[in-house]
Amino acid sequence: MNATYLVTEIRRNFRAPRFLIFVVAFPVLMFLLQANVFTKSSDPDHAQIAAVIMINMMTFGAFAAATNSGARLALERAAGWQRQLRLTPLTGTGYLAGKGISGLLVGLPALILVPVLAVAVEGVHLDAAGWVRIFAGVWLGTIPLVLLGLLLGQFGTPDSMQPVNMIVTLGMGFLGGLWIPIESMPGWMHDVAQLMPTYWVLQLARPAVTTDMVVSLPHAVAVLAGWTVVLGALVIRRYRKDSARV
Repeated sequence: MNATYLVTEIRRNFRAPRFLIFVVAFPVLMFLLQANVFTKSSDPDHAQIAAVIMINMMTFGAFAAATNSGARLALERAAGWQRQLRLTPLTGTGYLAGKGISGLLVGLPALILVPVLAVAVEGVHLDAAGWVRIFAGVWLGTIPLVLLGLLLGQFGTPDSMQPVNMIVTLGMGFLGGLWIPIESMPGWMHDVAQLMPTYWVLQLARPAVTTDMVVSLPHAVAVLAGWTVVLGALVIRRYRKDSARV
């Protein structure tokens, strides 16, 4: 992977107003809104509920950043970038790795800003181990979501990627527990939620703030590892098929 290419990818993301609004500002604003809709500051469990919502919005911000990389991939495919790769030292593996790593790195602002506000405004306080589990769990748990974004970008077109990303991000977020607390879901919806990778990303972090509706860490890791293997194989297969056409 080329470090210069990676830095360029990250800069391109942060220069896009749409990215800053949807990936950075939106999760922050939604956290502040939901933290005062689902609970009141006078409630005895306010800090705990706010911490759960914090994890949800951190995951949403990381997910939105992940799918954004896929949108850029669709634009570059349409422009014939894969043909240009053959004339540069950048390999196909380096290209996909750069997209994937940048998709993880550009999600960091939401992973930092939302917890800062949770502490400063909503009174969320955790020990060091809790913060490490939440940050590492959400960030590393986003890996299959980054691969999902890349896969969508390899099938989509520049015109279709924006609505597709919106449908996938909001739809999987809603069904996977990012918008409705898992504890508030009816039984049938909780069953559906377990089919979404976003649900399992939450399960990596939720035990740090609650004991309700959680699963063991090995279980969550195993499910996300399965998603990673399958989506990674599909991304590579699709990229090779596209490259064989040009």
